[in-house]
Amino acid sequence: MSTHQIVLGWQDWLDLFAHYLMLSMMSLGGAISTSADMHRYLVEQQGWLTQAQFNESIALAQAAPGPNVLFVALMGWHVGLNAGSTTAAALGVFTTMLGIMLPSTVFTYQVAQWGHRNRELRAVRAFKQGMAPLVIGMLLSTAWLLATAGGGAGWRLWLLAVASGLLIWRTRIHLLWLLGAGALLGAFGLV
Repeated sequence: MSTHQIVLGWQDWLDLFAHYLMLSMMSLGGAISTSADMHRYLVEQQGWLTQAQFNESIALAQAAPGPNVLFVALMGWHVGLNAGSTTAAALGVFTTMLGIMLPSTVFTYQVAQWGHRNRELRAVRAFKQGMAPLVIGMLLSTAWLLATAGGGAGWRLWLLAVASGLLIWRTRIHLLWLLGAGALLGAFGLV
């Protein structure tokens, strides 16, 4: 448990949520681009985090595998622990992550729906046609990085990547099924 004790009421939790909602709409370069304002709000203005907790949250999330937005969850966790319990820590994670993810997720969904409804517009078609090679290139570069970092998997990993690519291209199998199959093969040490 943290030695930095704070007392948070429901209004404080709502303010934290509202602040992260606002930050989400400003985070064009990802959540990390708003970390200066997070620092101002959490450390300087509210005093809910210590400088060390703030720094540790970012450093740990950046060093760990996975999405770097997890530093937001760590900050929420620390705020909750500083409020005195693991229940409050869980509430802190929920509050900050929902706040940072909700607006951008809803916005992305709405834009995708608009694009689908207006798929016949020249500008929408041009955008999709222009993005397709970019997305394919990014997927191939990711596959290359993952395959070359795999160490001893070698030809099996390349075979799985090619087979997955062909299945996605030639069938209607949803990508998540293939991701799940790849995760199982990796868990059993086959790739």
